[in-house]
Amino acid sequence: MIILLLILSVLIGVFLGKYFGSKQQFAKNLLILSAGFLITICLNEVFPEVYEFGGHNIGIFVILGVLIQMLLENLTKGFEHGHVHHHSDDHSIIPIALIAGLFVHAFIEGIPLSHEKETFSPYLLGILFHNIPISFVLGSFLAHSKNFSTKFWVIVMVFALASPLGMLLGKYFDEDLKVYFLAVVGGIFLHISSVIIFESNKNHKMDWQKIILVMVGVALALTGHLFHHH
Repeated sequence: MIILLLILSVLIGVFLGKYFGSKQQFAKNLLILSAGFLITICLNEVFPEVYEFGGHNIGIFVILGVLIQMLLENLTKGFEHGHVHHHSDDHSIIPIALIAGLFVHAFIEGIPLSHEKETFSPYLLGILFHNIPISFVLGSFLAHSKNFSTKFWVIVMVFALASPLGMLLGKYFDEDLKVYFLAVVGGIFLHISSVIIFESNKNHKMDWQKIILVMVGVALALTGHLFHHH
């Protein structure tokens, strides 16, 4: 069931991006909403678990996650937070690099799910909520390329299968290592969500729409937290 949800979240996002990708404001709003959700899951669910069950140096793994994401963004060109460049800049995104960056990103996120006992755990919901806007941006980019060719479908399927593959590989690791992988993913989540939320507004003016969208994302995550039994 978890694997099916992971794949569906990507496919849904891609198809939304294909048909609504021209609506850049919609994509931006979706990303901001997901960032509010993601950072709440990160701070309210992931980090408490990480620091409760991790060792004294667990924070190093969180920092490692931040650094890994920074490196991956050299490959993905910021797809994770909506930085896709159309028109003359499309050539700057190398398909192989994009595949590799998105795959590693999603693969790492899937590893902590290997020992997940809840179908709709907060961590899984965070990934699903995160997958849809990324896939939306990806679908928009592919649609803008005017060609849903085999090469581009390979990109979509590699991304869709990355987290399930990470989840399957994680079953071969000792369950005690889950907290360390979770810490790394926490760092990845923290970096992505904070970049989306705290990116400079135009002329550094207060963007009330962004604030409201973040608050809605936070509220959705907190609602799930109230009904989640640890």
